Amino acid sequence: MSAGIHGGLTSYGDTGFSRFVRSVFLAAAGYDACDTERPVVGVGHSISDYTPCHREMPGLLEAVRRGVLEAGGLPLVFPTLSLGETLLNPTSMVLRNLLSLEVEELIRAQPMDGVVLLGGCDKTVPGQLMGAVSADRPALEVVAGPMIAGNWRGERVGACTDCRRMWARHRAGDMDDDEIGAASEVLAPTGGTCMVMGTASTMAVLTEVLGLGVPGSATAPAPSGDRLRVGAQSGRRAVEMAAEGLRPGRILTRASFLNAAATLGAIGGSTNAVVHLLALAGRARVDLSLRDLGEAAAAVPVIVDCRPSGAGFLDDLHDAGGVPALLSELAPHLDLTAATALGATLGESLEGIDGSPPWPSVLRPLGNPLFGGDGLVALFGSLAPDGAVLKASAASAGLLRHRGPAVVFDGAADVQDRIDEVDADADSVLVLRGCGPVEAGMPEAGSVPIPRRLAAAGVTDMVRVSDGRMSGTAFGTVVLHVAPEAAGGPLGLVRDGDLIELDVHARRLDLLVEAGELERRRAQLLERAPLGGTRWRNLQARIIGQASQGADIEVKGADAK
Repeated sequence: MSAGIHGGLTSYGDTGFSRFVRSVFLAAAGYDACDTERPVVGVGHSISDYTPCHREMPGLLEAVRRGVLEAGGLPLVFPTLSLGETLLNPTSMVLRNLLSLEVEELIRAQPMDGVVLLGGCDKTVPGQLMGAVSADRPALEVVAGPMIAGNWRGERVGACTDCRRMWARHRAGDMDDDEIGAASEVLAPTGGTCMVMGTASTMAVLTEVLGLGVPGSATAPAPSGDRLRVGAQSGRRAVEMAAEGLRPGRILTRASFLNAAATLGAIGGSTNAVVHLLALAGRARVDLSLRDLGEAAAAVPVIVDCRPSGAGFLDDLHDAGGVPALLSELAPHLDLTAATALGATLGESLEGIDGSPPWPSVLRPLGNPLFGGDGLVALFGSLAPDGAVLKASAASAGLLRHRGPAVVFDGAADVQDRIDEVDADADSVLVLRGCGPVEAGMPEAGSVPIPRRLAAAGVTDMVRVSDGRMSGTAFGTVVLHVAPEAAGGPLGLVRDGDLIELDVHARRLDLLVEAGELERRRAQLLERAPLGGTRWRNLQARIIGQASQGADIEVKGADAK
């Protein structure tokens, strides 16, 4: 039974007056009894001029409202924080947890029987979902949808994998200022999130797999009619879920998250999704470790030929049948008893859906994968006792087993100042520390650029190791999320020239320095300062967890349902 518009009354010490005064102000907004007797669906959105990829969202918002009305509900729209990655300093990740708190409180505090959340780039979706899972009311996510690919001199290109590729060419002297300027105007040609398998696309896919988005919702391009139909369907379904009481707590299980991890491996997805899945599992009180997630992802071959692991784009995956077709092909690796947003099991939702299409497409059959397993792996060892991650499908095969001397940078500013001056060769291991959750809020700085001298000589990849993150659109042999971070972990003890060994097949990342020497260094180590500067950053630095636990804030008594 829905609580409706009079659920969660404002506390005035007089229940009757609380209902009366609420009716007064709803009447001022033009609502009558025909409206207020309906079940209420909140519609939270992240529309902002500071998030350019959400420019199509006003139309999507109206489609969701239409769907809620068609199903007999009352849609009430409210804004949430909007975290546009490229226009935030130092990183949108600093605000993901704040967004989750805002969304949880708004869902709890405002009268709503269910909620539809509109997000996209690229911490908006995990932040909104974390808040919705903690609030545990019927909830659906509707993603903004990907851009459509652009064209550069006859080549299909897209943000932001090709942004990075072209910028690397510019640094190496292969593209002049005029060329890179012209390219900037075609790399993001429409509204929508990055159309490669970056974090936004990855989280869109995983939202659908987790059962928090309607089937087929992840891949429809932002400017398309398909995207608007997804919005309307989600609005209608949200009213039904409110009547059914189908909350995230009834949908999310260990099987849901292992399915998501397997899908993450199959799509060659963003390493950022590892942090977000671990945070969501913690909010849902599901037992899921980094090792669990890494094993599930690595056990599945990469079957989606999409940049940066492959060559295609998200609209190609949509044309191939989207996530339902992907899951149908991936079914032998999934737990088909997991729940979905439709109220049916995953297996039931896939009945009658074909897997890999019979024509050439980005969606390959399991028997002909793009990359035969180990697409995304979790690594452990003396340099990462609590773990690290690597997208092996976007790395160089010749560097998956590598031993080389460290070249150490303390923070992203140090990279900016010295990267083109360091004494490094192709065998060096570029170590960036000081970018972890406590010390810096985990910026996407881990994909350290190749020193200009080496890039000009033809070096396109090197082993890089960091306690920060990298964009899901990036590529290369980049080990990320090293835990514990440098502030308290062995990464803080590394010195120039120390040998570091990466062995992806053995799932190892080791610092080849004797234990006694490390203890001597630890005794001399200065305390590293946490991220600060604002009240939120100071607070979060005191209560945030490590990447291996999802970099979520740890608040005593939180998530009490």
